[in-house]
Amino acid sequence: MFLEGKRALVTGSTSGIGLAIARALHAEGAQIVLNGFGDEAEIARLCEELGATHSGADLTDVAAIEQMMADAGGIDILVNNAGMQHVAPVDEFPVDKWNTIIALNLSAAFHTCRLAVPHMKKAGWGRIINTASAHSTTASPYKAAYVAAKHGIAGLTKTVALELAEQNITANCISPGYVWTPLVESQIPDTMKSRGMTREQVINDVLLERQPTKKFAQPEDVGALAVFLCRDVAQNMTGANYEIDGGWTAQ
Repeated sequence: MFLEGKRALVTGSTSGIGLAIARALHAEGAQIVLNGFGDEAEIARLCEELGATHSGADLTDVAAIEQMMADAGGIDILVNNAGMQHVAPVDEFPVDKWNTIIALNLSAAFHTCRLAVPHMKKAGWGRIINTASAHSTTASPYKAAYVAAKHGIAGLTKTVALELAEQNITANCISPGYVWTPLVESQIPDTMKSRGMTREQVINDVLLERQPTKKFAQPEDVGALAVFLCRDVAQNMTGANYEIDGGWTAQ
């Protein structure tokens, strides 16, 4: 287990992609700090499963982020995964939703990076992995805040990678397309009802419309890539954006 002695903070890790990343890092020996909301009993079970600690910090609150980072101690592997979405035309987009999405999906990553990097510099080793999206390089209508934030994450990642390039600290993005998570699955019945579609039609013609493989990525796929980016063989892989999108952004 090559990550023994390393501490990893994964934001948005009480379910879905973040949890899969946390499990994959734990399997290689990393000490895990979970972050996210959810059922208290389930979070307690996850902490027991992973030997992890948990922070319920609201990542739209800078003071809460600063407290989380102080409580976590030195972070060797930082995974910025927390995010949210809202869909609306730009001229009807709620200002409060814009502000929250930018704060959670983009600004929070800036704050965790600035607070994690001093320890990484001192340790002479670090890995920063930001969960971006196919929307970090392309766009879709009605997703102004999300697309803006994910493009911003890609730019932030490149900048941090350049600043830290000579200090054995890498920074990379992982950009999934549609990933099969409980959140995605839960959207299917409402879409079936609102569009008068079958389950298969919703999956193929709505969710996977832009993924040429017509296959969902799995959370474990993202976790496996995160682990690889922590290996010594990936030490020269930095400032990059790795898509797991079924060919979406190749079009």
